[in-house]
Amino acid sequence: MGKINGCLKCLFIFFNVVFVVLGCVLIYTAVRATSLNIQMSQFGAPGLGWLWVIAIGVLGISCLGIYASCAEKDIALKIFAGFMGIGMIIMLIFGIIMVVIGNKTKDAIRGATSEFAKRFMEDESGRNALSEMQGVYHCCGVSGAEDWGSEIPQSCECMSVYQCRVKPQGASGPASVYKEGCSVIILSWVELFFSIAMGILFGFAVTALMGLLISFLMIHQVKRHDGAGGPSIAMKGY
Repeated sequence: MGKINGCLKCLFIFFNVVFVVLGCVLIYTAVRATSLNIQMSQFGAPGLGWLWVIAIGVLGISCLGIYASCAEKDIALKIFAGFMGIGMIIMLIFGIIMVVIGNKTKDAIRGATSEFAKRFMEDESGRNALSEMQGVYHCCGVSGAEDWGSEIPQSCECMSVYQCRVKPQGASGPASVYKEGCSVIILSWVELFFSIAMGILFGFAVTALMGLLISFLMIHQVKRHDGAGGPSIAMKGY
């Protein structure tokens, strides 16, 4: 008979296997995201380094959890519990930082400040993405056509069925451009990104707490088994 309750052990191994698969998916996502030309850092968001840390951490710690539960060793379970505690704290810190950065970024986009628009337009990948966005969502520039300066792209050309305006004076490009900027569309993308990121971070924090509690229970069962099964002291005969 094992040291740990069979049902608890199977449940623990099952969830760690699920997180091994999730870790592999996160690594694949990180590889694909890294290869993209457009980085969310253009919106003021952190780079993809945190995603690599989370992906590798989830994969490594889940493998450790599977080994610890199968081996039923006290030291392995304690190491796993330590990682769970540290991981929970890190996820909470990252989650709070993500909330703060997300609020600042969304406020900057809502205000469509000239500084934000300038930073966005200075990057070539940002301009290319904005040009494609304009043709699909019928908008022009971040806050307006003026963001393009003296050269307005053809994707800003407005048809009569949409809200149009005359192009800025002295600028080259289509005579009629979309009246609205693309800040609303950019804001929706940024809100989606931060919502997913915060859901992942806080979800992992809750999961780490559950893993910590279960590992404590398993450590208690191993200690109780080792204590009950220890060598008995022989009685001296007189």
